[in-house]
Amino acid sequence: MLATLYKSFWKDEYWMPPQYTWADIEDSDGITYPHPKDLLAAIPLTFVFIVIRYGTERFIWLSLGRALGVRDSIRIKATPNPILESFFQTQSKNPKKDELDHLASQCSLSVRQAERWFLHRRNQKRPLLSKKFSESCSKFVFYSCSSFGGLFIFCNETWFGQPETIWNGYPKQPLQPALYLWYILELSFYLSLLVTLTHDVKRKDFIVSIIHHFTTITLLSFSYSANLLRIGTLVMILHDVSDIFLEASKMLNYAKWDKAKNIMFIIFAVVFFISRLIFFPNKVIYTSYHVLKTNNQLFFGYYFSISLLLVSLSLNLYWSLLILKMLYKCFSEGQVKNDARSDTEELDLNDEQLTVREQSNGRLQFNDVTDIRARRGQGTGQLTEAVPVA
Repeated sequence: MLATLYKSFWKDEYWMPPQYTWADIEDSDGITYPHPKDLLAAIPLTFVFIVIRYGTERFIWLSLGRALGVRDSIRIKATPNPILESFFQTQSKNPKKDELDHLASQCSLSVRQAERWFLHRRNQKRPLLSKKFSESCSKFVFYSCSSFGGLFIFCNETWFGQPETIWNGYPKQPLQPALYLWYILELSFYLSLLVTLTHDVKRKDFIVSIIHHFTTITLLSFSYSANLLRIGTLVMILHDVSDIFLEASKMLNYAKWDKAKNIMFIIFAVVFFISRLIFFPNKVIYTSYHVLKTNNQLFFGYYFSISLLLVSLSLNLYWSLLILKMLYKCFSEGQVKNDARSDTEELDLNDEQLTVREQSNGRLQFNDVTDIRARRGQGTGQLTEAVPVA
């Protein structure tokens, strides 16, 4: 039964254009073609990436962050309380007012003490600023190396300026060592991100990130097996180049270099919109459809890969809305305050602020709390510490 499934999975018509078979891309006369088994090299390399990443984050990027002024805020540890901890873990991390009343009475605490306990407990779960900075450093280095390596390959080809030439001779396109290395590194990197996803900084688009990683890994694996490397490399470089500026913007944000952060974020937004929303659908999706339809080469593998590319385009549209939201804040308020996907650390409210909160029947906004602290700081002659943002 397994042999039958294996044979059905690798049917020629699923992976090759009409009138071609696997036999047409067998190695011969010193010419090498991609083979699905080549992808197995990504498995050990995935764990190498993880080791290198955690090693550099601990011994290099943390020190770099401190040198650039990245400072973690002082957090008050929540007092051990089995009842509140059980509710926090199993029911809600942000209980409603009636739930707080009930929990406070169970623990012989005031409602404000219970509320502070949950605030401190939530802050304990949030990643430290230094951890966020270190993650961004690792990704910045990879995307920079990947993009510059890709540009070096593309400068000797016509694939970007004339994307239709990507399909010349397809599927009998010999494997170039540089493309093989680029593919294996990209696949290993995204596999490592998938393995460490639960331990990395968890953002509000966590589910979207999972979909993105699975889509990317599937697309890389399928395109390599079907010898769609040239179009795959174009997809990679169009996506990786904007991520360089994204991670750089995050690093500057965590270091509180506000002017540089705003400039870098605007550069990122421009590159993102041009590469992912203009070049990607035009040079990849439309060109692929036009060329293959003209040459009567449409096949199952094409439809499958195009479906994955459309999923990627949908994710790009989703992220573009978040970017537009942050750009609006940048131009209306003068700076990008935080990543819309991140969870911002909460302030420890005092009795006066909690009273204001209760009277307004809602959570205090960042600016409200800042104003209160500023007034109190002026009255006491003390400086107040700014709350770090994601």
